Amino acid sequence: MNISKEQLDDLNAVITVDIAKEDYSEKVDKVLKDYRKNANIPGFRKGHVPMGLVKKQYGKAVLVDEVNKLLQEALNKYLVEEKLDVLGNPLPKEQENFDWDAENYSFEFELGLAPKFDVVFSGDKAITQYKIVATEEMIDNQIQTIQKQYGKLVSKEAVEEGDVIRGTFVNEENEINKETTIELAKIKGKRNTDKFLGAKVGDVLTLKTKNLFNEEHDLIQALGVDHDTAHGLEIEVIFTIAEINKQELADLDQELFDKLFPGGTVTSVTELKDKIKEDAERQFTQQSDQQLLNDITESTLEHTKFELPSEFLQKWIRTTGEQPLTEEQAKEEYEKSEKGIRFQLIEGKLISDNNLQVTIDEIKEFTKELIKGQMAQFGQAEPAEEELEGIINRVLSNRDEVKRISDQLMSQKLIAFYKENVKLEEKEMSFDDFVKEVYK
Repeated sequence: MNISKEQLDDLNAVITVDIAKEDYSEKVDKVLKDYRKNANIPGFRKGHVPMGLVKKQYGKAVLVDEVNKLLQEALNKYLVEEKLDVLGNPLPKEQENFDWDAENYSFEFELGLAPKFDVVFSGDKAITQYKIVATEEMIDNQIQTIQKQYGKLVSKEAVEEGDVIRGTFVNEENEINKETTIELAKIKGKRNTDKFLGAKVGDVLTLKTKNLFNEEHDLIQALGVDHDTAHGLEIEVIFTIAEINKQELADLDQELFDKLFPGGTVTSVTELKDKIKEDAERQFTQQSDQQLLNDITESTLEHTKFELPSEFLQKWIRTTGEQPLTEEQAKEEYEKSEKGIRFQLIEGKLISDNNLQVTIDEIKEFTKELIKGQMAQFGQAEPAEEELEGIINRVLSNRDEVKRISDQLMSQKLIAFYKENVKLEEKEMSFDDFVKEVYK
């Protein structure tokens, strides 16, 4: 057997595999002998079928199968040994009038080769690294939410500012009949609010849905309709009051602190605010890191220039899918996937050049900490090492879960690498300002 490569240009090559009779004949003869031992052909005892008849009936199919096996093994071995970085898979070139009755065969394969390039992150311009901080207003709002959550409702006779009202919205024509609880503070405008103030249990209010709530989401929940129905809805609804309650906030005392953070780790309002700020900013870091990853990816794709074997890749897309595509369809699919191909090549080079590969030990350790954290979150004791190992093995038996964890670890490694190697400019802002700037 002989394998040779013709380099057409930097991105394209043709591999020729020459297979002689001595390369495959022994394998073909062995398979045919096995066929003869087990063949059931009328008129012959099992194992006594003439070899000539076996060859006539099965010889060509066995030959083709064995040559193809040999061909694929040789081709894959050659790609590995020669360290050829190919895109897609080798494509067999069409050969007219190929003769399987010959003794020696020659096969040609087209290759698309990965380009050589240097990764450029951002040129001379620094990339923004957002530092999202929890504002005093955000912390105070969170504390108020906690006080409401752990507070209590006190029954009342008439509605006043800040009350919580339970009742039923009805509109027969639109098939609305929804029992719900609403906070008066979420009702929009003085005209609507005045209809509630002073109302008592059993009173029936006629309201218009347009501009009834400050947020459209509250209208969706209150009426029990979907988003499309709620959007622009302008109808009259009847609201019958069933219960009026005043929301009494929980005291900011040690009992509340211990419910939130057991073990006496928080003993004052100041420490509570510090803890809320710390927890919030930990979550914000995840969001800012993800944005940093997105921004560096986009910048790197923009500044790292290289050519791709586009004609080969379009041909590969056209011929290797479940359904063959036209040239126009293949071109369209390639244009959709080109950005992803470029990013995979860039990311692969970064991982290879900087030894950022994720190991199985890292996956296991990450899974272990993840399980321990989840159990602690639900107040469960940390399991024994043997039990923990069993849980880890069950989680990692799921291939999708392994991929998810591996991708998460790789993102962490890339972010850490970028923070060390990319020119960054820190920008501090509140979460609201971050959302406005990033999703404007």
